[in-house]
Amino acid sequence: MTEIRKENVYFLGQAGRLAGDCWTPGAPGRGTVLLLHGGGQTRHSWGAAGATLAGAGWTTVAIDSRGHGDSDWAVDGRYGLDAIVEDVTEVVHALPEPPVVIGASLGGLTGLVLAGEQSAVIRALVLVDAVPRIEPAGAHRIAAFMSSAPDGFGSLEEVADAIREYQPQRSRPVNLQGLRKNVRQGPDGRWRWHWDPAFLRPPEAPEAARMSARIRAAAAQVRVPTLLVRGALSDVVSEDGATDLLRMIPQARFADVAGTGHMVAGDDNSVFLTEVSGFLDEVDKP
Repeated sequence: MTEIRKENVYFLGQAGRLAGDCWTPGAPGRGTVLLLHGGGQTRHSWGAAGATLAGAGWTTVAIDSRGHGDSDWAVDGRYGLDAIVEDVTEVVHALPEPPVVIGASLGGLTGLVLAGEQSAVIRALVLVDAVPRIEPAGAHRIAAFMSSAPDGFGSLEEVADAIREYQPQRSRPVNLQGLRKNVRQGPDGRWRWHWDPAFLRPPEAPEAARMSARIRAAAAQVRVPTLLVRGALSDVVSEDGATDLLRMIPQARFADVAGTGHMVAGDDNSVFLTEVSGFLDEVDKP
């Protein structure tokens, strides 16, 4: 492990400022990794991964997507895949070299579109429980959780209880102050999720069909080294969904992480990082 330095960084996206964290290795680096979170998450979900990857020699950047965390909200309410791809394209061009993109869920689909449509700007791709064909029941469960507390919470204890109900396989945090990264306290004293409520507006059917077609078309054009990491207990990405992706990207590697759900990296970060580290070693071979 090399000595690492962590600092806040900012990028300019199409909707405004995008906040991020950057972990820089002390020794000469092996390349750059860009971490993209899923819908309803923030860059902080990558904290352990960022430090570990930087310790292995990778300059690692994690950003908050538009409308999430500390990034600006979109005044026009655009939060579809097109808009997020536009933002990440700006970030990629601002980096010193084509990065390895590691994306979870929506972040993974963003990386998939970039890899298929702009292969020259991506060195490699890791999809974390993200495939073109997702399971409707799992997607609906996520949407229900994200929209379940429109009036917020009276305390951080209530926030912890809501997360525990949504992710019963996770331990309830002992120190609740860490939850301040997931919620904001309003003038009325109540705690609300960090994302712009406009993010939850579902697209109209024709728009959803167009986005789905764009993702599948991009997947068929991916030529960069690719790894799909699936949570074996995921209700969002099924075995059939993984097989469908692997048919479109036959050169891709696949890892099914036992005992984890859709939030693979958080459910078992050590196994997740072992799989990713092995893949990055292959990518970094001369």
